[in-house]
Amino acid sequence: MLLAQALRSAAAGALRSPRALLRPAARLPRGPPAAAAAAARPFTRSLWLLCGEAGGPRPSALLRPPPGLSFGCGGLHTEGDKVFSEFLMDEIKQEKKIQKHKSLPEMSGGWELEVQGTEAKLLRNVSGEKISVTFNINNSIPPVIDEEPQEGQKADEQESDLTSTPNFVVEVTKDDSKNTLVFDCHFPENESGNEGEEESDIFAIQEVSFQPSEKSDWKETNFTLNTDSLDWALYDHLMDFLADRGVDNTFADELVELSTALEHQEYIKFLEDLKGFVKCQ
Repeated sequence: MLLAQALRSAAAGALRSPRALLRPAARLPRGPPAAAAAAARPFTRSLWLLCGEAGGPRPSALLRPPPGLSFGCGGLHTEGDKVFSEFLMDEIKQEKKIQKHKSLPEMSGGWELEVQGTEAKLLRNVSGEKISVTFNINNSIPPVIDEEPQEGQKADEQESDLTSTPNFVVEVTKDDSKNTLVFDCHFPENESGNEGEEESDIFAIQEVSFQPSEKSDWKETNFTLNTDSLDWALYDHLMDFLADRGVDNTFADELVELSTALEHQEYIKFLEDLKGFVKCQ
C-alpha cells in the first residue's frame, strides 16, 4: 500500500513538472492594475502618459526646443546655422562677382564637349581616328601658398587667379583596330620655359598603354610604359603624335581655361546647395 501511494505521488509530480517550464520567467510588479499596465507599456508611451498626470509637465513643454534652437523640414536650426547661412550668401555673391565665365568657354579645333558633373570629355574625329580627352575637376587646383599681395593688388583679386590644372587622359582609337592607345597626362608644377630656350611643353605624358577599345575590357595587367626613364627621342615622338591630333600647348591652355571655368561653376553650385541645406530650403 505504501509503495503504491509513493508511485502515484511520483507520477503526479512528473505530470506537473512540464508545466513549470511554461511559467513566465518574470512577473509584472504587484500593485494596482493601472501601475501593472503602465509597466508593460513602451517607455515613450509611459512618458506621454506621465505628462498628463497631476504635477507633470505638459506634452508641449517637453517638445518645445530650448531658446536659440528651432526645428523645420526635419532638421535642427541654431543661431550658428543662421550666421553660417548669411556668410554663405555673401560668399556666393563674391564668387559670382569674380566669375570670369558665366558659361563654359568653347575649345578650338572642332572638339565636342560632354559634361557630367565634375567630369568632362572632349571628342574629335580625324581621318578615321577617334580622339577623346577626359578630365575631372575634383582636386585639380594646386595647393595655395600664402603670399603677400603685390603692390596695388587686393586679397580677393589674388584669389581669383586660381587655376584648375587637372590630370587628363587622351585615348586614340583607329577604326580598323581593336586596341586604343592611352596617354595619361598631367601639368607639371612650376613648369615654365626659360628665357632664350625654345618653347617648352606645358603638359607632360606620364604613362602610355594599350587597352581594348571597349572600356569594360580594360585590364590593369596590360603593360604600362612609364616615361620617367624613357628615352627622350621616343618621348618627343609621342608628344609629336599627340600634337598631330590636336593635343598641343594651345589645346592645353584652352583645357586649363575650360577646367577652371567648370571648377568655379561647380564650386558656386556647391555653395548654393550648402546654403540651401543649412537654411533648409
